[in-house]
Amino acid sequence: MKYLIAGLGNIGPEYHETRHNIGFMVVDALAQAAGITFNDGRYGFTATMSVKGRQLILLKPSTFMNLSGNAVRYWMQKENIPLENVLIVVDDLALPFGTLRLKGKGSDAGHNGLKHIAATLGTQNYARLRFGIGNDFPRGGQVDFVLGHFTDEDWKTMDGRLKTAGEIIKSFCLAGIDITMNQFNKK
Repeated sequence: MKYLIAGLGNIGPEYHETRHNIGFMVVDALAQAAGITFNDGRYGFTATMSVKGRQLILLKPSTFMNLSGNAVRYWMQKENIPLENVLIVVDDLALPFGTLRLKGKGSDAGHNGLKHIAATLGTQNYARLRFGIGNDFPRGGQVDFVLGHFTDEDWKTMDGRLKTAGEIIKSFCLAGIDITMNQFNKK
Protein backbone atom coordinates (compact mmCIF):
# COMPACT_ATOMS: atom_id res chain seq x y z
CA MET A 1 0.00 0.00 0.00
CA LYS A 2 1.34 3.43 -0.99
CA TYR A 3 0.99 6.77 0.79
CA LEU A 4 1.93 10.27 -0.32
CA ILE A 5 3.20 12.47 2.49
CA ALA A 6 3.59 16.01 1.16
CA GLY A 7 5.38 18.51 3.39
CA LEU A 8 4.63 22.01 2.17
CA GLY A 9 7.23 24.75 1.93
CA ASN A 10 9.15 27.00 -0.43
CA ILE A 11 12.40 26.08 -2.14
CA GLY A 12 15.49 28.25 -1.89
CA PRO A 13 18.00 29.12 0.82
CA GLU A 14 16.10 32.27 1.82
CA TYR A 15 13.18 30.06 3.00
CA HIS A 16 15.29 27.41 4.76
CA GLU A 17 13.94 26.72 8.26
CA THR A 18 11.32 29.48 8.13
CA ARG A 19 7.96 28.93 9.80
CA HIS A 20 6.21 28.49 6.44
CA ASN A 21 8.61 25.60 5.68
CA ILE A 22 7.72 23.44 8.67
CA GLY A 23 6.21 20.89 6.25
CA PHE A 24 9.63 20.46 4.62
CA MET A 25 11.24 20.21 8.05
CA VAL A 26 8.84 17.42 9.14
CA VAL A 27 9.47 15.22 6.09
CA ASP A 28 13.22 16.00 6.26
CA ALA A 29 13.28 14.79 9.88
CA LEU A 30 11.35 11.63 8.93
CA ALA A 31 13.74 10.91 6.05
CA GLN A 32 16.80 11.56 8.22
CA ALA A 33 15.52 9.20 10.93
CA ALA A 34 15.00 6.52 8.24
CA GLY A 35 18.45 7.13 6.74
CA ILE A 36 17.11 8.04 3.31
CA THR A 37 17.76 11.04 1.07
CA PHE A 38 15.61 13.07 -1.30
CA ASN A 39 15.99 12.93 -5.06
CA ASP A 40 15.16 15.82 -7.38
CA GLY A 41 12.21 14.84 -9.53
CA ARG A 42 9.37 16.38 -11.45
CA TYR A 43 7.51 19.02 -9.41
CA GLY A 44 9.51 18.22 -6.30
CA PHE A 45 12.00 16.28 -4.24
CA THR A 46 10.97 12.77 -3.20
CA ALA A 47 12.22 10.05 -0.92
CA THR A 48 10.67 6.62 -0.43
CA MET A 49 10.62 4.74 2.85
CA SER A 50 8.95 1.60 4.06
CA VAL A 51 7.07 1.23 7.35
CA LYS A 52 5.80 -2.29 8.14
CA GLY A 53 5.00 -3.07 4.52
CA ARG A 54 3.58 0.37 3.70
CA GLN A 55 5.43 2.48 1.15
CA LEU A 56 5.63 6.17 2.07
CA ILE A 57 6.55 8.60 -0.67
CA LEU A 58 7.77 11.77 1.00
CA LEU A 59 7.36 14.87 -1.16
CA LYS A 60 8.75 18.38 -0.90
CA PRO A 61 7.10 20.28 -3.78
CA SER A 62 9.42 22.49 -5.83
CA THR A 63 6.45 24.50 -7.13
CA PHE A 64 6.50 27.05 -4.30
CA MET A 65 3.69 27.10 -1.77
CA ASN A 66 1.01 28.75 -3.90
CA LEU A 67 1.19 26.01 -6.57
CA SER A 68 1.54 22.98 -4.26
CA GLY A 69 -1.50 21.29 -5.81
CA ASN A 70 0.39 20.70 -9.08
CA ALA A 71 3.02 18.60 -7.30
CA VAL A 72 0.50 16.71 -5.16
CA ARG A 73 -1.70 15.84 -8.16
CA TYR A 74 1.29 14.79 -10.29
CA TRP A 75 2.72 12.40 -7.66
CA MET A 76 -0.72 10.99 -6.81
CA GLN A 77 -1.24 10.14 -10.47
CA LYS A 78 2.33 8.94 -11.11
CA GLU A 79 2.30 6.59 -8.11
CA ASN A 80 -1.42 5.74 -8.36
CA ILE A 81 -2.14 6.89 -4.79
CA PRO A 82 -5.80 7.36 -3.78
CA LEU A 83 -6.88 10.54 -2.02
CA GLU A 84 -7.46 8.73 1.29
CA ASN A 85 -3.73 7.81 1.32
CA VAL A 86 -2.56 11.41 0.95
CA LEU A 87 -1.39 13.46 3.95
CA ILE A 88 -0.40 17.12 3.66
CA VAL A 89 1.91 18.54 6.36
CA VAL A 90 1.41 22.27 6.76
CA ASP A 91 2.13 25.23 9.05
CA ASP A 92 -0.80 26.70 11.00
CA LEU A 93 -0.99 30.20 12.49
CA ALA A 94 -4.11 29.37 14.52
CA LEU A 95 -2.27 26.83 16.70
CA PRO A 96 0.34 27.63 19.36
CA PHE A 97 3.90 26.67 18.42
CA GLY A 98 4.46 22.92 18.38
CA THR A 99 0.78 21.95 18.61
CA LEU A 100 0.05 19.10 16.19
CA ARG A 101 -3.45 18.45 14.84
CA LEU A 102 -4.45 15.78 12.35
CA LYS A 103 -7.66 16.35 10.40
CA GLY A 104 -9.37 14.30 7.69
CA LYS A 105 -10.69 17.34 5.85
CA GLY A 106 -11.37 21.01 6.35
CA SER A 107 -11.06 24.48 4.97
CA ASP A 108 -7.79 26.04 3.82
CA ALA A 109 -8.04 28.59 6.69
CA GLY A 110 -6.41 31.16 4.42
CA HIS A 111 -3.38 28.96 3.71
CA ASN A 112 -2.43 29.37 0.03
CA GLY A 113 -0.84 25.93 -0.24
CA LEU A 114 -4.00 24.19 0.99
CA LYS A 115 -6.14 26.50 -1.15
CA HIS A 116 -4.27 25.46 -4.30
CA ILE A 117 -4.37 21.76 -3.40
CA ALA A 118 -8.16 21.94 -2.88
CA ALA A 119 -8.61 23.81 -6.17
CA THR A 120 -6.39 21.37 -8.07
CA LEU A 121 -7.90 18.20 -6.60
CA GLY A 122 -11.44 19.58 -6.62
CA THR A 123 -12.02 18.72 -2.94
CA GLN A 124 -11.09 19.71 0.59
CA ASN A 125 -11.52 16.10 1.75
CA TYR A 126 -7.87 15.21 2.17
CA ALA A 127 -5.94 14.60 5.37
CA ARG A 128 -3.69 17.28 6.74
CA LEU A 129 -1.31 17.43 9.66
CA ARG A 130 -1.29 20.99 10.97
CA PHE A 131 1.88 22.07 12.81
CA GLY A 132 1.28 25.12 14.97
CA ILE A 133 3.66 28.03 14.42
CA GLY A 134 1.87 30.47 16.72
CA ASN A 135 0.74 33.98 15.81
CA ASP A 136 2.90 36.35 17.82
CA PHE A 137 3.05 39.18 15.30
CA PRO A 138 1.73 42.75 15.11
CA ARG A 139 -1.24 43.67 12.94
CA GLY A 140 -0.18 43.56 9.30
CA GLY A 141 2.93 41.53 10.14
CA GLN A 142 1.64 38.09 9.15
CA VAL A 143 3.77 37.68 6.01
CA ASP A 144 6.99 38.66 7.80
CA PHE A 145 6.14 36.30 10.68
CA VAL A 146 5.33 33.30 8.48
CA LEU A 147 8.44 33.83 6.34
CA GLY A 148 10.54 34.53 9.44
CA HIS A 149 12.67 32.11 11.44
CA PHE A 150 11.79 30.25 14.60
CA THR A 151 12.81 31.73 17.94
CA ASP A 152 15.49 30.26 20.20
CA GLU A 153 12.65 29.22 22.51
CA ASP A 154 10.95 27.32 19.64
CA TRP A 155 14.19 25.51 18.81
CA LYS A 156 14.42 24.12 22.36
CA THR A 157 11.46 21.80 21.69
CA MET A 158 11.71 21.50 17.88
CA ASP A 159 13.38 18.07 17.73
CA GLY A 160 10.71 16.56 19.97
CA ARG A 161 7.86 18.11 17.99
CA LEU A 162 9.36 16.93 14.67
CA LYS A 163 9.74 13.42 16.10
CA THR A 164 6.10 13.40 17.26
CA ALA A 165 4.99 14.62 13.81
CA GLY A 166 6.85 11.64 12.32
CA GLU A 167 5.05 9.28 14.72
CA ILE A 168 1.70 10.77 13.68
CA ILE A 169 2.57 10.23 9.99
CA LYS A 170 3.54 6.59 10.57
CA SER A 171 0.40 5.98 12.63
CA PHE A 172 -1.74 7.55 9.88
CA CYS A 173 -0.30 5.03 7.42
CA LEU A 174 -0.49 2.01 9.76
CA ALA A 175 -3.58 2.55 11.94
CA GLY A 176 -5.64 5.00 9.88
CA ILE A 177 -6.76 8.54 10.48
CA ASP A 178 -9.43 7.97 13.15
CA ILE A 179 -7.24 5.99 15.54
CA THR A 180 -4.35 8.41 14.96
CA MET A 181 -6.52 11.48 15.64
CA ASN A 182 -7.82 9.89 18.85
CA GLN A 183 -4.32 9.03 19.99
CA PHE A 184 -2.46 12.24 19.11
CA ASN A 185 -4.88 15.17 18.89
CA LYS A 186 -5.31 15.21 22.66
CA LYS A 187 -1.59 15.86 23.24
